[in-house]
Amino acid sequence: MSTETPRVLPAGSGIADAASVLRTGGLVAFPTETVYGLGANALDARAVARIFEAKARPSFDPLISHLADAADLEKLVGAVPPAVAALADRFWPGPLTLIVDRPAVVPPIVTSGLATMAVRVPDDAHARALIAAAGVPVAAPSANRFGQLSPTRAEHVVRGLGGAVDVVLDGGPTRCGIESTIVDARGDRPVVLRLGALPVEALEEVTGPVTVRLGSSGQPVAPGALAAHYAPRTPLRLVSGPEPAAARGGRRGFLAFRDRPAGDWTAVEVLSPTGDLTEAAARLFDALHELDRTGVDEIVVEPVPEIGVGRAVNDRLRRAAATWD
Repeated sequence: MSTETPRVLPAGSGIADAASVLRTGGLVAFPTETVYGLGANALDARAVARIFEAKARPSFDPLISHLADAADLEKLVGAVPPAVAALADRFWPGPLTLIVDRPAVVPPIVTSGLATMAVRVPDDAHARALIAAAGVPVAAPSANRFGQLSPTRAEHVVRGLGGAVDVVLDGGPTRCGIESTIVDARGDRPVVLRLGALPVEALEEVTGPVTVRLGSSGQPVAPGALAAHYAPRTPLRLVSGPEPAAARGGRRGFLAFRDRPAGDWTAVEVLSPTGDLTEAAARLFDALHELDRTGVDEIVVEPVPEIGVGRAVNDRLRRAAATWD
């Protein structure tokens, strides 16, 4: 990671400068409703290569491209399958990424050589203004080192990537706090490839039953499919029942869903004192960033209820814990 500091600009007044950086091949970290993205001109292969370098991201892991408006999808890819169009019409702007066929204008590096591409329209006014001002689709994975905690604040980006980013647009904390849901709706039944901020139940209200197919035995067809991902620098352990603080020695932190744990923990973060899963998702990465900075030897985490967006939260926690198995 570079020890230099990127330019940090207010998300509103910094749009024009940031758009100019994108048009000239630079990297811009910007807020979306999910997490902060690390953006480059999706039509510029050299600029996109800088994303992989900055994140130390393996070349086999494809990126999501972001559009300013749902109408831009047809302009980019041509004919859109009816089921894809219906989901875009219902959920865009929003935390839903859709799989479409990659048009020739998009270089293969964006999709890691796949014939398909992932695309969405973010539900954040600053993000859409930036993309519109740049005048190009913006390839943007999360603005962090590969496999580490996703950033939900500008300071997370600065600490994690430093001068590898040209400009960071500071729009404050993100609203959803976890990444978008990824869906391939080109076939007979929609397939969820990554759980995210849009719950499966909301999708099924529009599409009927969906198939959830997480992970991959070969090259990932969507980001976030690796078994080990989303991890803090501190070892993380997921538990299913009460965990007494005295059970193990050392300095230990605890990430709780609703209730503070008993015992004398070094640091504790509670995702939602009221048991609200939307709040828990929004706080997830921010809370893990805070625990990661306390210097504890281990972070102990309890799962949240496995319903709605809680499924996506638990998915992140399982993948983070797998890093330390």
